[in-house]
Amino acid sequence: MFQPPKKYRHRDINGHLLKPETLMMSYGYDPQFSEGSVKCPVFQTSTFAFKTAEDGKSFFELAYGLREQRPAEEPGLIYSRVNNPDLEILEDRLGLWDEAESGLVFSSGMAAISTTMFSVLRPGDVLLVSAPVYGGTEFLVENILPQFGIQRVWFGSGNLGPPLDDAVKLGQSLGRIGMIYLETPANPTNGLVDIARCAEIARSLTDAKGRRPLVAVDNTFLGPLWQRPLQHGADFVVYSLTKYVGGHSDLIAGACLGTEDVIAPVRGMRTILGTISDPHTCWLLMRSLETMKLRMTSAMKNARYVAEFLADHPKVKTVRYLGFLAQGDPEYDLYQRQCQSPGSTFSFEIHGGEAEAFRLLNRLQVVKLAVSLGGTESLMEHPATMTHSDIPPERQAEMGITPAMVRISVGLEHPSDVIADLAQALEAV
Repeated sequence: MFQPPKKYRHRDINGHLLKPETLMMSYGYDPQFSEGSVKCPVFQTSTFAFKTAEDGKSFFELAYGLREQRPAEEPGLIYSRVNNPDLEILEDRLGLWDEAESGLVFSSGMAAISTTMFSVLRPGDVLLVSAPVYGGTEFLVENILPQFGIQRVWFGSGNLGPPLDDAVKLGQSLGRIGMIYLETPANPTNGLVDIARCAEIARSLTDAKGRRPLVAVDNTFLGPLWQRPLQHGADFVVYSLTKYVGGHSDLIAGACLGTEDVIAPVRGMRTILGTISDPHTCWLLMRSLETMKLRMTSAMKNARYVAEFLADHPKVKTVRYLGFLAQGDPEYDLYQRQCQSPGSTFSFEIHGGEAEAFRLLNRLQVVKLAVSLGGTESLMEHPATMTHSDIPPERQAEMGITPAMVRISVGLEHPSDVIADLAQALEAV
């Protein structure tokens, strides 16, 4: 079998624990297992040959949960809808950043979210969801899950209502709360949700059978560098790896990480639904992990300059940048406790409405008018008519999404160039 055994996955040197950015270069892989290649090859194959029929039987027993995994036993390679060397090494490395026991990579962020929800929720369950969330998640929760008998109750992020405690009471009146799902910071408002508080509530709802709601956190906006939800009590952390982890706007992927006991059912669901990522995408993500800290740190520093420029501009009404939270703000203490950085994606509102926002976007020259975030290039979009367009206008207003709002993801360009572009574009407003 290709994948090196655990003894080759060095995490320390004479007791010195290696940092994640160092381990991104080699963890889970040894060149001697692949003709001395320093980089892991792309295993572009659909199926894997077994040495013996007994091996094939053993591998399938583990893959389908027909028996318990033996001590020191490694799952065998079967079929790339189940596992693949590129996938397994990538999942090992992703887990290091979040200090997760186990992790799974999917074909997209939405594949990660939907597969995780379908593995946990059952007909009659209630899902508590923070608002706002990414438009695709909103559509899944509002339009798809109800078809399977799963009800949803919303609560607000940041300063938005309704409060979480009210949502819990309403949820309990409707049925068993199966999951508390939160996106923090929220897309596109940057509203925060207290992860530890959600975990505390989930534990308080443990029933006589020992079941309790599982807490899932979409950590896409800050990524594993600037926020670690599992350390605050979350059961799952999910990502669109397309964004900061992939970081080059050239792939689509997602991830879900947590302890092995909560990840195991999600792994089984992924195998059957076929929402796994492909070998080449996994290889590209391994490439990207090597520079993730550099890219995210540079973008974070650039975003501060851009946010300060916008905050002082007479045509800008508000800037929803986490770095501007100050003592006395209701979210300040939570930000200090939960986040390591404001990140580099935020929204701002201009004076006016949709027409003025469109004039701004249509004048951009350096910044790209495109959805997504976390790439090397700066991107801007109009949430109300683009990423969150499936949400009715009245709900958008409740979530704080206005026609005058635009979202910017600051990239790796020189910040003075981004500011110059925004300055000339704002002249059209």
